[in-house]
Amino acid sequence: MADSLAQDWPPPPATVADVMQPPVTSVEQNDHLAAAAYLMKRANATALIVTQAQTGRPIGIITDADVSRAVADGKNPNDVRIYELMTANPTVVKTTTSIRDAAKIMTSRRFRHLPVIGDAGLVGIVDITDVCRVLLETDVSGLPAAKTGHSEEEEEEEEEAPSDPWE
Repeated sequence: MADSLAQDWPPPPATVADVMQPPVTSVEQNDHLAAAAYLMKRANATALIVTQAQTGRPIGIITDADVSRAVADGKNPNDVRIYELMTANPTVVKTTTSIRDAAKIMTSRRFRHLPVIGDAGLVGIVDITDVCRVLLETDVSGLPAAKTGHSEEEEEEEEEAPSDPWE
């Protein structure tokens, strides 16, 4: 009994609150895109929450993909304002949202970031990498094949598959 208890401890993260990244770096909607890129680099973040200048209230999100698209389109990051590129009123999840539910939202809507809200408002952001890491660790940690969505035969075939898809 003690051995099975030790194997289950600590429990795998179950909600986005367990893996979210606080504190959230924010930027004002009227700032230049260059400021967003600078803040992302300094904070080692791939997304920023956009706030309204007067109230500081979150109103959107801007991601590294938004910055990349603008630069690829030949826009000068010093001339473009964040409100021109941000996603207004982004989908958010609660701290109690399960990792699997967050993954479903992110994959079905093609999001890589989800702001997380708690009782006091915005408390963090969850990234697709964090969600995938948890799901992979959970599957690798010994869940039966039926729970991972694969049969034992499929898993054996996957193990035998060549590592180079071009072979």
